Amino acid sequence: MRLFTCIAFTLFSVPVLMAQDFTSALYNDYAKFREEQLDKRRIKHQDIKGLIDSVKEDPSIEVNKVGTSIEGRDLYLLSLGEGDTDVFLWSQMHGDESTATMAVFDILNFFQSDTYPTEKETMLKNLRIHFLPMLNPDGAENFTRRNRLGIDINRDALRLQSPESRTLKRVRDSLDADFGFNLHDQSRYYNANRTEKPATVSFLAPAYNYEKDINLVRGNAMKIIVLMNEVLQQFVPGQVGRYNDDFEPRAFGDNIQKWGTSTILIESGGNYADREKQEIRKLNFVSVMTALKAIAERTYETVDKDRYFEIPNNDRKLFDLKLEGLTYNLLGSDYLLDVGFYQYERDNEDHSDFYLATGIGDLGDLSTFYGYKSVDVHGLHYVPAKVYPKVFENLDQAMELDLISLVQGGYGYIRVKAIPDDLSHLDAPVHIIGETYEIDPEIRIGNNPSFFISDDAGNPSYYVINGALFSMKDLRKGVSQNALILR
Repeated sequence: MRLFTCIAFTLFSVPVLMAQDFTSALYNDYAKFREEQLDKRRIKHQDIKGLIDSVKEDPSIEVNKVGTSIEGRDLYLLSLGEGDTDVFLWSQMHGDESTATMAVFDILNFFQSDTYPTEKETMLKNLRIHFLPMLNPDGAENFTRRNRLGIDINRDALRLQSPESRTLKRVRDSLDADFGFNLHDQSRYYNANRTEKPATVSFLAPAYNYEKDINLVRGNAMKIIVLMNEVLQQFVPGQVGRYNDDFEPRAFGDNIQKWGTSTILIESGGNYADREKQEIRKLNFVSVMTALKAIAERTYETVDKDRYFEIPNNDRKLFDLKLEGLTYNLLGSDYLLDVGFYQYERDNEDHSDFYLATGIGDLGDLSTFYGYKSVDVHGLHYVPAKVYPKVFENLDQAMELDLISLVQGGYGYIRVKAIPDDLSHLDAPVHIIGETYEIDPEIRIGNNPSFFISDDAGNPSYYVINGALFSMKDLRKGVSQNALILR
C-alpha cells in the first residue's frame, strides 16, 4: 500500500512540477511578451483594432471577422496552430472586464516571438488555438458590464437575443472545441474563504446541470484548473479562489460545458496595490500558458480532479480599509464600531480614466471581515474634520495655503466660491466644498466623512480622507490623495 501511494503521488505531482518549471520561466520573462500598447483596464475597441490589423500580417495567424456588435463594431476570431485539439478562448463578454483581453495579446506576442521554441512547437503542433477578444466592444466603450441592448451577454445563451451572443454560439458550434476558456473579472472585494487574502484569481469548472454532476468533460476542466492553481500558488500563495458552481441555465459557461467543451472560467479579482490589474494580467498569461501546454502534452490526464475541491471557495468579505474598534460618540453616548470602506471608481466623461470616491460599506461588528488595509484603533476616538473658516474666491487662492498645516490643525475642508464646472477631484489632502455645501459628519453607510482618530486627550493619531488612512506622524511623506470637489 505504501508503495502504491508513492507511485500515485509521483504520477500526480510530475505534471505539476513540469508546469511550474515552464511557468516560472515565463513569469520571469513576461516583460518580453507584454503588449505595451495596452496598459490600463479601460481599453476600447479602437485600442485592439490596430493590434489585430498587425496580427493579420503574420501568415501563421488566421484572422476572421465573425460578427458585429449592436453598434457595428467588428468581432474577430484569431486562430493559430495546426493540431487536432481545438482550444477556444473568449474575453470581455462583460465590457468592464478587460484584464484577460490584455493577456490575450500577451499570449499572441509569445507565439510570435522567437523564444521557447520547443514548447511552442509542441503546442502549435498539437493544438488549434482560437481567440475571440472583446466580445462586448459596445460595453467596453463605456466601461460597463452590459451590452448596448442593456442585457448581460452571459445570461443570453438560450434566447440569443443579441448579435454578440449569436456570434459566440455560432463560433462555439463551428469549432466544437475540446477546451474553452471563459475569461472574466470579478470584484476586488472577493477573498479566499475565511482568510484576509484577496481572491486574486478565481477558477470555476461550471456545472452543466442542477445536480452538479461530474462527467469526463467537466472533469477535464477540473484537472486543468488543478494545474493552474498549483502554478499560481508560487506567485500569489493563498490568493486563489473557487467560484460558486451553482448551475445557471442561461449562462454561456454552463451551457458550453453541457454542449461538450471542457470549460474553464477564470475570474480576475483584486490584488494589493494593483487596481489596474497589471500583475493579475500577468497571472492570466502564465496560467493560460500552463493550461495550453498541459493540453498539448496531455499531462492533465493523470491529475486527480478531486484536488479541484481543495481550492477555497470565494467569499466577499474584503474592504479597501477596515477600522477595528473605533470609539464613536453619537448623541452623547460612546459606541464601539468597526468601519469598512469601499473606494468606488468614478469614470471620466469618455470612460478612459477614473478617480476614487469612497463610501462606508458596513459598520458594526465586522470581525468576520477583512481589509486590504486593516488598522486596530481600539481606545481611539472619532473626531470629525473641521471646515476652514475662511471662504476663498477661487481654487488658486485656496491652494496657496499650507494644506498639511491645515490638516494638522484639524481641518479637512476648504470652502471656495468659484469652482470650475469640470472639476470633480484634485490631488490634495483636503476636500474642496462649495460656499453653501453642508457637511454630514456622521458615520453612516454610504457616507464619506473626513475625520481624525484621536486618543483620550484629543491628540490625533490618524487622518482619514476619502477612505484612505494616514499616520499623523507621516503627513508630509505623501498624504496627497484624490480629494473630492463637493458642491
